[in-house]
Amino acid sequence: GDFRAVLALPRSAIVGLTSQFLILPALTFLLSLLVAPTPSMALGMILVAACPGGNMSNFYTHLGKGNTPLSISMSAVSTAAAIFMTPLNLAFWGSLHPEASAILREVAVDPVQMVVIIFLLLGLPLSLGLLVSHQLPHIAAKLKGPMKYFSIAIFGLFIVLALAANFENFITHIGAVFFVVLLHNGVALLLGYFGARALRLPERDRRAVAIEVGIQNSGLGLVLIFNFFNGLGGMAIVAAWWGVWHLIS
Repeated sequence: GDFRAVLALPRSAIVGLTSQFLILPALTFLLSLLVAPTPSMALGMILVAACPGGNMSNFYTHLGKGNTPLSISMSAVSTAAAIFMTPLNLAFWGSLHPEASAILREVAVDPVQMVVIIFLLLGLPLSLGLLVSHQLPHIAAKLKGPMKYFSIAIFGLFIVLALAANFENFITHIGAVFFVVLLHNGVALLLGYFGARALRLPERDRRAVAIEVGIQNSGLGLVLIFNFFNGLGGMAIVAAWWGVWHLIS
């Protein structure tokens, strides 16, 4: 019934997804120019903003007494949309940045290869999950808990590996990274909440939208950084610290 209500009145979901994929990357671009971190950190900010909502957003929405069915619906749609929107936003906003654009040119990211990797990481598991839950609901119910813990463990491992690989870099720039991520995450949360408030969404929907926009799939960002940017230090420490900070904030 709750999911039917989301489908019947998709306004809240549209507000959340528009904030996620259109407004947040644009604000991130402006913020990266204003704060002026290193070029690799700026590109890390743009990549994190280009990623879909994180897999913890549904749990935090439930804890925060937000609209959980709305959060789950937005996560599913943003995960599917990310297959194309993440490479598109990274290429568009990254190429506009006066300093970070040089990294993109140097690396020469293959957008088709990035689409394929994001599909394998996000699209394929989502499709299989929907298929199993539709065809074999009893098995899906049993797998739900273990798969959630497995995904959290993998996410945690990515963060540990990223920080370990760039530990000296992280310690050297910890003040700048902390400030940049704190500010960036704050902008994302405020955008979600006050954007939803400006459009007069109910309070439960505002919370769901704020958390969906404020929690990013930085694990995906780290996979892309290690695949396409050779684990570039500034990008990796921004994405890894995002993975820690957005769960605290």
